[in-house]
Amino acid sequence: MNGRSRPVPRPTEVRLRKEEKALEIDFDDGSSFRYPAEFLRVESPSAEVRGHGPDGKIVVSGRRHVGILELEPVGRYALRIRFDDLHDTGIYSWEYLYSLGRDRDGIWRRYLDALESRGLDRDP
Repeated sequence: MNGRSRPVPRPTEVRLRKEEKALEIDFDDGSSFRYPAEFLRVESPSAEVRGHGPDGKIVVSGRRHVGILELEPVGRYALRIRFDDLHDTGIYSWEYLYSLGRDRDGIWRRYLDALESRGLDRDP
């Protein structure tokens, strides 16, 4: 082994499904992921959601019906997503989007558990 990490899969196609409130991305390793807008919003890489420290993640509630207004490419490495609740901070790198797609079930389960433990709801 040469000490190099495996290259991050790159997107081959990105599809915004506004009516379905979803984003679909195909990657060059053959993986394809569908991301509901709510999932992307509550897992935003922004400081508003991630916080400013290792234990600072905020549990975002009330976003069941959020949609995506637009996608903006950021260089060749990421997307900025503008949601219809006007959240648009946070840069979704291809690496982050790939990990969200790969680990979606576990991430979603932890999110639902966090909502429940705090007495919060997905509905506004």
